[in-house]
Amino acid sequence: VADGRRRQRAPPPADLRRRVGASPDRRRRSDGDGFGAGLRAEAVAPETFLRLAAAMRLGAKGYRVTVIDRLDMPGGRGSSISQGGHRFDLGPTIVTVPQSLRDLWSACGRDFDADVDLRPMDPYYEIRWPDGSRFAARQSTDAMRAEVARLSPGDLAGYDRFLKDAEARYWFGFEDLGRRPMHRFVDLLKVLPKFAWYRADRSVAAHAARRVRDERLRMALSFHPLFIGGDPFHVTSMYALVSHLEKEFGVHYAMGGVAAIAGAMARVIEGQGGRIILNAEADEVMVKGGRATGVRLTDGRVLAAGVVVSNADAGHTYDRLLRNQPRRRWTTRHLGRRRWSMGLFVWYFGTRGTRGQWPDVGHHTILNGPRYRGLVKDIFIRGKLAEDFSLYVHRPSVTDPSVAPAGDDTFYALSPVPHLGHADPVNWAEMAEPYRRRVQKALEEQLLPGLSSHLTSSLVYTPETFRDRYLSPYGAGFSIEPRILQSAWFRPHNVSEELPGLYLVGAGTHPGAGLPGVVASAEVLAKLVPDAAPAASHVGQSAMELAAE
Repeated sequence: VADGRRRQRAPPPADLRRRVGASPDRRRRSDGDGFGAGLRAEAVAPETFLRLAAAMRLGAKGYRVTVIDRLDMPGGRGSSISQGGHRFDLGPTIVTVPQSLRDLWSACGRDFDADVDLRPMDPYYEIRWPDGSRFAARQSTDAMRAEVARLSPGDLAGYDRFLKDAEARYWFGFEDLGRRPMHRFVDLLKVLPKFAWYRADRSVAAHAARRVRDERLRMALSFHPLFIGGDPFHVTSMYALVSHLEKEFGVHYAMGGVAAIAGAMARVIEGQGGRIILNAEADEVMVKGGRATGVRLTDGRVLAAGVVVSNADAGHTYDRLLRNQPRRRWTTRHLGRRRWSMGLFVWYFGTRGTRGQWPDVGHHTILNGPRYRGLVKDIFIRGKLAEDFSLYVHRPSVTDPSVAPAGDDTFYALSPVPHLGHADPVNWAEMAEPYRRRVQKALEEQLLPGLSSHLTSSLVYTPETFRDRYLSPYGAGFSIEPRILQSAWFRPHNVSEELPGLYLVGAGTHPGAGLPGVVASAEVLAKLVPDAAPAASHVGQSAMELAAE
C-alpha cells in the first residue's frame, strides 16, 4: 500500500556519488500522479526498454506491474526526442534477433508483428575506410563471400572458418549461456570446459586475426563488441557469435524507431492491468526483516512491494538505491575497480532539402578513422580524447520518412569516447562544441559534402548527459564492460547477492548489453521470480516495477 507521508530525502555521503561517477548536482525529477492508495504492490523495478520487457514477463506470470520512470516517456534509452520536426532515436537503432521479441509477446498472449512494423535492412550497414575501400554487410552468405573476395581473395577460406566459429559460439554463448541464470558458482564451473574449448580467453580481435590477414577484414569481423560497450582487443572471442546472429536473423529497423517498440510494450503492460508512472525517480530500496519490501521515491512516497526488480544500472542500484544497507560484494570500492564500457558522444542533426542528396549514404554507415587498435586503446585504456575518431552514422529517413519533415533528413553521428572515470576525464562543458565541429568537418569531407549549408536542428549528448539523464556511473554507455572476468557469474547477478527479494535486469547484469541481451535478461528474470500467488481479487496480484532512469 502506498504511503502518502512525506519523508526527508537522506543525502548520500559526498564521496559515494563521486566514486560511482554520479553528478554532484543532479536535480530531482518531480513525480507524476498519485499512487493508488489501495493498490498492493508485489514487484517494483526501474523502467527502460528492458524494464518494459521485464514488466511484460512479470505480467505474464500473474503480477500487476507498476513501472516507475524518471523520464517523460516510456523506453528509457529506447525513447526518442523531437525537435524542429525531426524525431531522434536516443537509443538502439538496430534490431537483431526479432524472434526474441516475438517470444516475449507470445508469452503475454500477443502478436509482436501485429503491434510493430519491422523492416529488414539490405545491406545491414556499410563500412568505409580512409583509403576509399568499402564493405557492405548483408545476410546472404554468397554476397558476404563476394565482399570478402573483392577486398582480399586470399582470406576467403579463413572467412568461411570464422563463420563456423561464430555459429558454434552462438549456440553456446547466446542460446545456452545467455538464456539461463548464472547466479550460482556451480553454474560457472559447469561451463568452464566449453569456455576453454572455445578459447574464451582470447579476444574477438585476436580470433579474427587468426582467421583473416587483411586489416580491414579484421576490423569488420571484430568491431561488434563496440555496439555493447566492449573493447574488441580485450572482450572475449565468444562475441564472434554476433556474425552468426546477424547472418541468421538479419538486421531490422522498427518503423517509428525503437521508441515504437517501447510504446507497444507499454500498451501490452497496460493491457495486463499494469501501470506506468512517468517523471518519478527511485531514491532507495526499502528493507524490512532482511529483504526488499518496496521503494521510496525522491518525493518521499513509499511504494510497498513483495518483489523489487531494478533495471537501473547495477552500479547505481547498489551504490545509490542500497546505500544504507550493508554490502558484501558490490561495495563502492569493488564497483570502482570494475572496468566500465566507453562513453558516447552523439550528435543528432537535421538537414533541409537533402532527401535526394547523398544517394550512396544508406541507413547505417560506419566511417573509420586512420587507426583501429590505437584508437580503441585511447578510448578504453588511456582514457584520452584522441584527435582522430571513427563514427557510426544513422540516417533513418531513407527508410522511415516520418522521422523528418518532407524532403528533409534526420541523422545522428556517434563517436565512442572515454567514460568519465579515468584519471583526467574530458571536460565536456568545454569540449562538446569543438568536438561536434570536428565531427561535422569529417562528415562533410568524407560522407556528406555540403552538409553545413543544409543543417537545421542540432542536439548533442555526451557522457555527462548519460551520467545525468540515465544515472550511468561514469557516464558509461553500456554499464560494466563485458570482459571475460566481468561476464556470466562474474557480472552482477539477476538475483541480488546483497538483498533477498531484489532482482536485477539490464545491461549491467547477466547476460549483458545490446537489444538481444537485455530482452534475454527479462527471460532469465522470469525463470527466477516465482509465479504470483493466487489473489483474492479478480484483478490478480499486483506487481510494481520501479525506474531510475
